[in-house]
Amino acid sequence: MTTPATPGRPPRLVVGITGASGAVYGVRLLQRARTLGIETHLVVTPAGVLNVHHEMGLDRRALEALATAAHAPGDVGACIASGSFDTAAMAVTPCSMKTLAAIAHGFGDNLLTRAADVTLKERRRLLLMVRETPFNLAHLRNMTAATEMGAIVFPPLPAFYHRPSTIDQLVDETVERALALLGLDAARPQQWQGL
Repeated sequence: MTTPATPGRPPRLVVGITGASGAVYGVRLLQRARTLGIETHLVVTPAGVLNVHHEMGLDRRALEALATAAHAPGDVGACIASGSFDTAAMAVTPCSMKTLAAIAHGFGDNLLTRAADVTLKERRRLLLMVRETPFNLAHLRNMTAATEMGAIVFPPLPAFYHRPSTIDQLVDETVERALALLGLDAARPQQWQGL
């Protein structure tokens, strides 16, 4: 764990899921974090719940069961709304352009965007797996603003150098890279070894 954590306690990771396409990334991130012994705190927007159901066939209960703890997006008094709650990092995966805009402009109107704001103010790692294409100028400016504040903008663009043969392999490798970017030492992305 490269990010400071309380000794003797597993690292804590906040995971946000929004209504952008790509719910599989958030679900797989929760599943992988569990295998690594990482404590996860999940917050899902209402559109995120709809999209997880549409793309993966999971209802809210099944999704929340993948996390150590789940928090309602309207519960701005939850533990993850405070910087005093020690976390290693936060990932918003997938991250809608609406959520990106709120984070880029410090608009903590729900628990997800408040937790992201807390992550930035505490100088912790915030990874935004933005999902939209093509980008318009507002999207690009919001990504620049978020980057300037310390966020990592990480569109889930697949790598092909490891010669994946299934969509699952593409998703798994992207999730592994995301975990590594979040500073979690247990992550094992495949490294480029040269030609």
